[in-house]
Amino acid sequence: MAELYYLMGASGAGKDSLLNYVRQRLPGNANTVLAHRYITRPAEAGGENHLALSEEEFARRQRLNCFALHWRSHGNHYGIGIEINQWLAMGLSVVVNGSRAYLDQALLRYPQLVPVLITVTEQRLRARLQARGRESGLQLEQRLQRAALLDQKMLPPGAVRIANDGPLEQAGDKLLSLLGGVSSPQCV
Repeated sequence: MAELYYLMGASGAGKDSLLNYVRQRLPGNANTVLAHRYITRPAEAGGENHLALSEEEFARRQRLNCFALHWRSHGNHYGIGIEINQWLAMGLSVVVNGSRAYLDQALLRYPQLVPVLITVTEQRLRARLQARGRESGLQLEQRLQRAALLDQKMLPPGAVRIANDGPLEQAGDKLLSLLGGVSSPQCV
């Protein structure tokens, strides 16, 4: 059965690492695809493997209804292309890298989506954000505060939590298990 998995978590929770882990390990016969995000951030800025768009190109695509989902966060526009609708119609399961703040709107558009929250302790998150080096001082503290607030938000029934504080393989295998339908991961 085709599912739409909506992966979310704080910036620095390890979503990109988990998605790369899954990409490398999904069996060749898996009926699951991972969608890229369209972002108004230069490709060379680092981070996730995304399709970089200028502000103008993003606005044009948004006006032409090229996005199934889109939102603005941290000064950038993010979009998930309408190709996910075709993939779902083909019976494929789709994984998107979403936004916790946009979950309610995503549920309005796709009521059956499966929210997957990637969690990490504040201490681990702080260390990862500091190592990444994109923010410091007040910006870093604001990201940590926002992460704490959004993590306290109630998740809808059927949501899955995956802790990503330990080795990547631990959380990665739980996500793979969820996507492959082998077994339901325990919420941790």
